Amino acid sequence: MRIKHSKYKNTGLIFELLVKQIASDTLGKRDSAAVNILKRNFTGKTALVREFKLYEFILKNKSISQSKAESIVSTIIEVARSIDKDVLKKQKYNLIKEIKDNYNVAEFFSIGVKDYKPLAALYCLMEAHKVSDVIDPNFLVDNKTTILEHLTKVGQDKKQVRDTLIEEYSKYDKDLKLLTFKILLEKFNNKYGSLLPEQKNILKEFITSVDSSARLRNVVNEELKKLRAILNELKGTVEDEIVAIKLQEITKVIKPVAKTKRVTDDHLVNIMQYYELVQELKGIWK
Repeated sequence: MRIKHSKYKNTGLIFELLVKQIASDTLGKRDSAAVNILKRNFTGKTALVREFKLYEFILKNKSISQSKAESIVSTIIEVARSIDKDVLKKQKYNLIKEIKDNYNVAEFFSIGVKDYKPLAALYCLMEAHKVSDVIDPNFLVDNKTTILEHLTKVGQDKKQVRDTLIEEYSKYDKDLKLLTFKILLEKFNNKYGSLLPEQKNILKEFITSVDSSARLRNVVNEELKKLRAILNELKGTVEDEIVAIKLQEITKVIKPVAKTKRVTDDHLVNIMQYYELVQELKGIWK
């Protein structure tokens, strides 16, 4: 699923258009209704103002470090999800109604805005985090990349952006974890080909248990214990002496995660690779 950008719902874009309308009305020596529309809708502590501040923050921050840009995007998404959707929807409706009452809407929204691209990207990214449907991972990566490039003024590595999104979403609620699972599946499928059922299961556990370090550690340790037993069993069927020695070395390094340690991405990758090895060995020495 992809979120379609709507100019009528993009608070940051509407603000910029109102400012441009005021300039146009002033130059044309006309009383500008846009002035009062701005005053009524973009002051105070309303849901609309809260959302507008998020767009404003993006536009005001430029040429900043990658880490700060990442932090800004994460914070904005979190704040956007906390805004009351029903209240915001009603306030946006009233705002558009005021614009329609005073201007030709088609002409009003046809005015060009310099930072249209990052404003549209931010709208899509924020809206994507408000729905329960699974969003196309590439859509998320493309929009976040646009925002990061605007903030840093540096081209972005989309693979790195994708990896960061995976890390961020692992901290979110159940609906967003479904999205994370889909992104991770795609990532590992691209790297290893079609995933084995065992690999998919541990990948799913990694997402659903990520907020419980103790549970995840127990799951990982059970998998490692099982893999060590399988490899020890296969070791006895291997005819190649060198391969047998290497298997012996591998089983020695497969150790449980200590209670004082947290499960990391490296543990996940190792388990994925161990299952890949098991599959290959079973194919050779059945």
